[in-house]
Amino acid sequence: MKNRLKVLRAERDWSQAELAGRLDVSRQAVNAIETGKHDPSLPLAFRIARLFGLRIEDIFIDDGDTP
Repeated sequence: MKNRLKVLRAERDWSQAELAGRLDVSRQAVNAIETGKHDPSLPLAFRIARLFGLRIEDIFIDDGDTP
């Protein structure tokens, strides 16, 4: 699954550690999500979406949806 997390974080000038603190996860978890090595749980995806004021679909893109 692709995502815009790194771009959204950079737009706010947040480090991975700052974002991790806001989401109550580890910096390693943020890195794994940003690099596509890990997909977030649904509750975490909702927390991310709420934090950025976006819909989950605006942040996470299912690779199966792209032609």
